[in-house]
Amino acid sequence: MAQKSDLEKSCPNGQAQTEEPISLSLERKSSQSNNKDVPSLFKSGRLHIVMCILFCELCERLTYYSIAGNLVLYCTSALDYSSEDAATISLVFSGTAYFVPLFGGWLADSFAGKYNTIYGSLLIYMIGAALLPVISIEFENFNSGLSLSDSAKQGYFMFALITIAIGTGGIKANVGPFGAQQLDDLGETAIQTFFNWFYWFINMGSTIAFSIGVYVQQEYGFALGYTIPAVSIFAAIIILAIGKAWYIVHPPEGSPLTTVSKVVITGASQCRHPHIDAPEMDSCIDRVKESYGGKFPDKTVEEVKSLGRIMPIFATIVLYWTVYFQMSTTYLLQGERMRLIYGNFSIPVASLSLFNSIVILILVPIVDRFVYPFFARCGMPLSKLQRIGIGMIFASISVVIAAGIEIARKNIMQEGGWMEQELAGEKFNASTLSVFAQIPQFTIIGASEVFTSITGLEFAYSQSPSYMQGVVMGLFLATTGLGSYVGSLLVAIVNSASRAQGAEWFPDEINDGYLEYYFFLLAGLMLINFCIFVIIAKKYKYVNQYSSEDERRRSGGKGSRQGEKTPLLSESECL
Repeated sequence: MAQKSDLEKSCPNGQAQTEEPISLSLERKSSQSNNKDVPSLFKSGRLHIVMCILFCELCERLTYYSIAGNLVLYCTSALDYSSEDAATISLVFSGTAYFVPLFGGWLADSFAGKYNTIYGSLLIYMIGAALLPVISIEFENFNSGLSLSDSAKQGYFMFALITIAIGTGGIKANVGPFGAQQLDDLGETAIQTFFNWFYWFINMGSTIAFSIGVYVQQEYGFALGYTIPAVSIFAAIIILAIGKAWYIVHPPEGSPLTTVSKVVITGASQCRHPHIDAPEMDSCIDRVKESYGGKFPDKTVEEVKSLGRIMPIFATIVLYWTVYFQMSTTYLLQGERMRLIYGNFSIPVASLSLFNSIVILILVPIVDRFVYPFFARCGMPLSKLQRIGIGMIFASISVVIAAGIEIARKNIMQEGGWMEQELAGEKFNASTLSVFAQIPQFTIIGASEVFTSITGLEFAYSQSPSYMQGVVMGLFLATTGLGSYVGSLLVAIVNSASRAQGAEWFPDEINDGYLEYYFFLLAGLMLINFCIFVIIAKKYKYVNQYSSEDERRRSGGKGSRQGEKTPLLSESECL
C-alpha cells in the first residue's frame, strides 16, 4: 500500500490532486454517480423480483435456525448424547452446512447456473427437513412394535443432517449473488442496499425460528417443533418458483477453477526464469500475461491475482466464526444452567438468540440509511475492511462478557443460589441468576454480524471476477464452516489438555468445569487474529466493480475494475 509520505505527496494540504485512487470514498463516489444515472433499488421496478428471492431466503433461514437452534438440547434429551458430543455435532453440522457452499458455487458457475442450483438444493433440503419430525415421533406411545432404537434414531438423524447441510450449502453460495445479479446495472449503492436487506430477511427468519420454533420444540415436543421447518422449506420452494418468469438468469460460463489452476501453475513455473524488466510487474503470475509474451489475457491474470488478495482476508475471518458459533453451543449450555422458569412459564433456552436477531433487524436499516451515509457525507466513508474489523472487536467483547457471566453464575451457585429445572425432559442444576443476563453477549454478537458478516458478503461479491462470484461466495461461506470446525477442534484440544491437568474446562456437566477460561481463551485468540487482520488489510488493494455508468455500458454492463488502495482504520486517507 502507499505509505503515509506518499499520501502526503499526492494530497498536499489535505486535498486530493488526482482522481480518488484510495477510496474508501468508493461508496461516496459510486453513490453520487449512481443516484444521477440510475434509479435506486426501491424505484427500479424490480422490487417484486428481489422480494421473491428475499422471502425464499427468509423461509430457508427459518428452517435452518429452527433445526440448528435447539440441536444441542435435542441431542442430549432425545438422542442421549453427552454435552461435549452434542456441542461437537452442532459445530460439525454448522461447519459442513457452510463448507458445502464451496461446491455449490462451483456447480452453479460451471454447469447448472444459480437458479437451477438453488432450486435443486431446496429439494434435497426438503428430504432432511421432512425426516426430522418423523424420527422425533414417539411411536411407542401408539404401538410398541413401531418404536425406533436409539441407534436407529441416531442413524436417521445423521442422514437428515447431511441432506440439510448439502441443501443449505447449495443455496447459500448462490442465493445472495443471484439476488445481486438482478440489480447489477444499478451500481454499488443498490448492491450494498440489497445485501443489507438480504441479511435483514435472514434475521427475520431466525427471529421467527428462535421465538416460535424453539418454544414449540421445548414445550410441545420436537415432533411438532420440527414440523415448522419442514413446512417453511416447502414454502421456500414455492416462493422461488413464483418469480421464475421474471428473473435475470445468466448461463454458466464454464469452470473458473480450471482457468485459475492453469494461470497459477503456468505462473509458478515462470518464477524459475529471470525477471522481466518491468517495474509494474509485482508477481510471477504477471509473466503469463499476453502483454509480457504469455498466453493468457491480461484481464484474466488480474482476476486470478484478485483471488490471491482476497484469500488472506478470508483466512482472518475464520476465527470470527468460531466465536460466533458459541451462541449455539457454549452460550446455550451456559443458559441451560441459568434460571429459565418463572412461575408456570419456561423460557426456551435457544430463544436468547432472538436478541441477536433483533439487534440486527434494528441496526441494519439504521446503518444502511443513516450511519454509512453520514460517514460518507463527512468525508470519512467506512470501508469494507474497516467495517469487518469493527465487527471483530465486538465479537471479542461478547466472549469476555460471557466469561464474566459464567463466573457470576457459578459464584451464586456456590453461595446457595441454585435450583433444579427441567428442559425437554432433562433435569439441570441451575443458578438462580436469570438467563436474561446473557442478553448483552448475544446482542453484541448481533452487532458484530452487521459489520463483519454483512460486509463480508458484500466484499466477496464486489471483489471477485463476475464469472467466479459463486465460487468466491462459496469460499467466503467456507470460512464460516472452517470457523465451526476450528471450534470443535478447539473444544477437543482444550478438554484433552485440561483433563491432563486434572481440571477439565469443558466436562459433561459444565457446573464442574471452567467454561470461563475457554471464553477468555477465545477472546485472546480473537484479539491476536484482529491484529493480523489489520496488517493484511493495510496491504489490500481494492478492485472497483462499479465505475461510472458510461464505463459499464462500454463494457457490456459488467463494469470495469480499477485498483484502489485503502488503509484500515487509518486517518491518512485523502478525501
